[in-house]
Amino acid sequence: MTETLNWTDRMRVERAVWTLDTYLQNLPRKSRVAKRRELRVNLLAASADVGTNEALRRLGSLRTLAAEYVVAEYGGPGPFWFAAMCVMLPAFAFMFWVSNARIDAFRSGAIAASPHLTGVYHLTGIAYVFTNATFTFVNGKGTEVNGTLLPLVYVFVVALTVLAGRFWRVIPVLRRRALGLSDG
Repeated sequence: MTETLNWTDRMRVERAVWTLDTYLQNLPRKSRVAKRRELRVNLLAASADVGTNEALRRLGSLRTLAAEYVVAEYGGPGPFWFAAMCVMLPAFAFMFWVSNARIDAFRSGAIAASPHLTGVYHLTGIAYVFTNATFTFVNGKGTEVNGTLLPLVYVFVVALTVLAGRFWRVIPVLRRRALGLSDG
């Protein structure tokens, strides 16, 4: 039985394709595009043969299919890019906020103590976290130099990002591609 697909059937097929793509966000873009194209071609062919309802029913759970694709690509669960970003961005934002709060607190305290303050003052940094800051005040107006984050903070945030995202799961895939082996 060969059926002509109407626009609602095509939309249902596209919905299934893009739902699968959403579940495959942990895969590289190139791999996701290939899987989308393959699913679209297969569903359109199956819909023309047995009907869209039956084709989608035979497809099964899209979550299960996506999980199987990820296992085939990485040999297990893949890295969690979203989790990594949910750790990295707030961690950097928090550290820069703490750095700025520390500098603003010193400046505000110095000006509150003496509104017409003039001179050079030093704010001691925190070992391995912040550098020393030097403030120059002229008639109550202050400018600062340094007081930034030290490299250990960046290393720590990157390490947390790697742990949260489980990026070591990408290494076997990169090794297979470097050797020219198939991904699945």
